[in-house]
Amino acid sequence: MAKPAVIVVGADKGGVGKTTVSRTVLDYFSANNVPTRAFDTESPRGTLKRFHPDITEIVDMTSTADQMKIFDTLNTAAPSVTVIDVRAGLLSPALASLRDIGFLDAAKSGQITFAVFHILGPSIASLDEIAETANFMDGAKYFLVKNFINNTSFFEWDQATYNSYFHRIKGATELTIPKLNEMAFEQVEVASVPFLQFVANKGPKDEAANYSFVLRGYVRHWLANVWSEFDRIKLTDIVGKDKDKDKTAASTDKPAAKAAEK
Repeated sequence: MAKPAVIVVGADKGGVGKTTVSRTVLDYFSANNVPTRAFDTESPRGTLKRFHPDITEIVDMTSTADQMKIFDTLNTAAPSVTVIDVRAGLLSPALASLRDIGFLDAAKSGQITFAVFHILGPSIASLDEIAETANFMDGAKYFLVKNFINNTSFFEWDQATYNSYFHRIKGATELTIPKLNEMAFEQVEVASVPFLQFVANKGPKDEAANYSFVLRGYVRHWLANVWSEFDRIKLTDIVGKDKDKDKTAASTDKPAAKAAEK
């Protein structure tokens, strides 16, 4: 059986787009035929579950029973890849819990593949989280995800400030999530479907929809750019699923291909 892989997507600061990134990860794995299960920690009513209801379960990460539901099943669950969408304010406590239950030690010893997508917003308050989170990253693949939720530049104009945050953590890898057109984002919100399904002009039950051609184009282009970042870090390899060459070449074109079918 494949070694379990766990991807934690989160931040302590709210409003930085954690669930949006989780949704792109689930779409990416779906397009690349990587069976995945997801946990939404925004209890009791989760946002991730609204977009990916078939593979997502809502849990309370502060509950021991729910921690068991996630981590006691890693070696027995059919999908060997688990994505955990951590709600605002819970990343540091969640990582501390993973340390306390021995999960981080298991990852360090190679029993489990562990990756953290730390979603960062363009504010000092958000960037200040990096130093604290980095304390838990021994044995993990740590990704600093710059999520462009607006037109700011993450202080790239001030190299001293930028370097003090992004270049001081050894072994961390930067990822860039570009800004999505606001109207396109809102129409996907209203549709309550995965990005991939929106691009393909399909409704929640896979029925034909009538989404804007223009907004679908914006989402297709944006999703391709996001997926090129996932290709760059070889995300499928990280979770132990080797893509064949055809899939590798097609991954960022998949949204366009699906939309073209309509």
